[in-house]
Amino acid sequence: MASTTARLDLDGNTINPMTICMIGAGGFIGSHLCEKLMQETPHTVLAVDVYNDKIKHLLEPDSLPWAGRIQFHRLNIKNDSRLEGLIKCSDLTINLAAICTPADYNTRPLDTIYSNFIDALPVLKYCSENNKRLIHFSTCEVYGKTIGSYLPKDSPLRQDPAYYILKEDVSPCIFGSVEKQRWSYACAKQLIERLIYAEGAENGLEFTIVRPFNWIGPRMDFIPGIDGPSEGVPRVLACFSNNLLRREPLKLVDGGESQRTFVYIKDAIEAVLLMIENPGRASGHIFNVGNPNNEVTVRQLAEMMTKVYSKVSGEDSIETPTIDVSSKEFYGEGYDDSDKRIPDMTIINKQLGWNPKTSLWDLLESTLTYQHKTYAEAIKQAIAKPLAN
Repeated sequence: MASTTARLDLDGNTINPMTICMIGAGGFIGSHLCEKLMQETPHTVLAVDVYNDKIKHLLEPDSLPWAGRIQFHRLNIKNDSRLEGLIKCSDLTINLAAICTPADYNTRPLDTIYSNFIDALPVLKYCSENNKRLIHFSTCEVYGKTIGSYLPKDSPLRQDPAYYILKEDVSPCIFGSVEKQRWSYACAKQLIERLIYAEGAENGLEFTIVRPFNWIGPRMDFIPGIDGPSEGVPRVLACFSNNLLRREPLKLVDGGESQRTFVYIKDAIEAVLLMIENPGRASGHIFNVGNPNNEVTVRQLAEMMTKVYSKVSGEDSIETPTIDVSSKEFYGEGYDDSDKRIPDMTIINKQLGWNPKTSLWDLLESTLTYQHKTYAEAIKQAIAKPLAN
């Protein structure tokens, strides 16, 4: 429940209640952000999405302490004229809407580009024309590949952070060739970033851009055939979770040698709340939001998840816990990948004083405990059903 005492920003000023138009509120990040806003702040949320399954617990019943402070508006931002009205009557718009599943980038490149660039244009237009502040969610994928990945494998420069640590105001954005359609997502996200930045420079748009680095936690992504399409391929952690729940080997794409960092959703949401409530420190900035201390290869992630799942489920690991598959076999033609994604945290630490807290083991334990509790029985029934027939 929101505190009755006055909330202060980082400079000691009273934070006035605001109305926030949150586009994509029904997704993983949106659901956690809505929870945070309802439980700890006096702000009102106009929750915009086509689905509300992940925020139903915030909408019903009417006796909830925050009843009246969150309103769900079921609309598709592609073609609904109501969107401008919702942005107009808000103090701040947060745009979370996106297609952001790697399996879609090279199999549905048109949908990916339209979703992440074309569909975001009206949001940007309405915010700029009505002088409304915008927090736009981009992606760490805009960095593409590191400079270090182009160096000889035995080059000592590969160990120099300047060649692989990703900095918002310095690092170049390096993508694969055009036929590698996996970069359709990153290109669309980078172009909308540049447009937002230009609106700020030329027309005074008040904006903040967020670059998430693998935010992990309960309610993330989907489990195929249970709360998503059976033929769907979710992101890596949900893929591995699905394999663990079904007691299948975890598939390591191209040997699982890519390196990633992972941050706990509750840590990341703390960062977003600081952006919301400290516009003087956040506006005009691009922020990496990740945890450079939680860096592993995908293979190491698979090994750690196997151990954590055994702990939370009480089940022994299967005999062959992992198998190697090619990216072509797993994702189809046109797939390419970045080698490392390690965020530099200088800017967000300086502007907002934010640092992530949760270790990789702890965030995996929280996530897998939730998934085992939520999905284990449904998975068992789904496996047993064909056998019964």
